[in-house]
Amino acid sequence: MNGIGGRTIAEAQEWMTYSEFVVWMKFRAKRGSLHQGMRVEMALAQFQALYANSKTGNDAPRLYQQDFAPHMDARVESLEEAVASWN
Repeated sequence: MNGIGGRTIAEAQEWMTYSEFVVWMKFRAKRGSLHQGMRVEMALAQFQALYANSKTGNDAPRLYQQDFAPHMDARVESLEEAVASWN
């Protein structure tokens, strides 16, 4: 996995093996984006959600990290959350 940074996509595809690609995908799934700006956005959004939930009442809807980070993927509700929101 060394030497990937700074290469073009074509060079990375030429030099990276499939097993290295799988390792990178597992890392990204566990740790998130490698983009520094996205990591800062995610950290700030997590703090904002924590702060907002501590200041709202018990009957207010719960806010999540994705509500404060426009570039993050949308959060997928669990079945229980979806059924509770329908009532």
